[in-house]
Amino acid sequence: MHVRAAGIASDSAVLGMTVSLESPSWVHCAGSRELACYDARMSNERAAFYEGNQSIRVGACTPVSPGPSQVQIRVSFCGICGTDLHIFHGAMDHRVRMPQVLGHEMSGTIVAAGAEVQGFAPGDRVTVRPLDPCGKCPACVAGHSHICMNLKFIGIDTPGALQGLWTVPAHTLHRLPKSLSMEQGALIEPIAVACHDVRLGEVASSEYVVVQGGGPIGLLVALVARTRGARVVVSEVNPFRLKLARELGLDAANPLETDLVQKVMDETGTAGADVVFEVSGSAAGVEMMTKLARTRGRVVVVAIFSQPQKVDLFRFFWRELRMCGARVYEPQDFEAAIALAASGNLPLDRIISGVRPLDGIADAMHQLESGGDMMKILVRCSEA
Repeated sequence: MHVRAAGIASDSAVLGMTVSLESPSWVHCAGSRELACYDARMSNERAAFYEGNQSIRVGACTPVSPGPSQVQIRVSFCGICGTDLHIFHGAMDHRVRMPQVLGHEMSGTIVAAGAEVQGFAPGDRVTVRPLDPCGKCPACVAGHSHICMNLKFIGIDTPGALQGLWTVPAHTLHRLPKSLSMEQGALIEPIAVACHDVRLGEVASSEYVVVQGGGPIGLLVALVARTRGARVVVSEVNPFRLKLARELGLDAANPLETDLVQKVMDETGTAGADVVFEVSGSAAGVEMMTKLARTRGRVVVVAIFSQPQKVDLFRFFWRELRMCGARVYEPQDFEAAIALAASGNLPLDRIISGVRPLDGIADAMHQLESGGDMMKILVRCSEA
């Protein structure tokens, strides 16, 4: 992997903009109101471009003027997630159009809004739910647009947030309260994942929950489940993640050192767990999940498996288990995540392992790949 600086020339005419002579540092976008887009020739904003072959180039950000139903955001922070690492390793090259700006866990401030945008205006602090559904397929018609059959995931299928200025559809926006820092605001997307998972798992007060995998999503699932009054056990093999989970007040066990099935049975009077979240993405986790669940227990598969896995269907039959997949999130999950983050009941600052400048994205990727003492790394995308 390497990072190289590059300058990209731009032409405001190509972007469909007209330069304001009264304010030469700004360009006004047709159909937009109030603050307008920065002129790429006069802006210091930059972007990180994935170019394949484990290569990311940091170069000039070319602002796109917002259409009637779009907004332009000055991105403050963007988190690096597992999906970004998968893309970097080429696992999604069939889907990503290179060069592509990655990133979707973000916070920022609106600097321009299209004429048809309602409810949001320049100056608003926001985060983005990075899903752009077609609105016409059977899933959308049934009300499940978050798993649209033609879904465009912003930051994968279209340019993402690892840039200073980002233009997105207004329907993706969620307002951030002033009580949240911009760093904390960049965690709303992964918290929304956890809120969606816990909601589909129907976690209730006093239930016994096992979360397999203590990475950023697994840890957030555990923390969100705890806010619902559940007793939570995190299963994880990474020493740093185990230590952090315990420091945050969670019961955490290493399944390579502890008989996890015996632990769960001992602590539930041999009943088993009410809910098991499989977030490890491992074959061992798939094998274990059916052993841990109680009669008529729920198993929620959160991890993405690129290959089919062997599942103990006899156990599903014998114990009448229920299994569901949990993919991304819905608007209500983002609102729940924002409310939960603003409540102060989540130790958000402990989840952020560090903040890097855009030029430091190479080091950040390497650190996350190493699986060392890291949880979530944020990238500062602009100085404003």
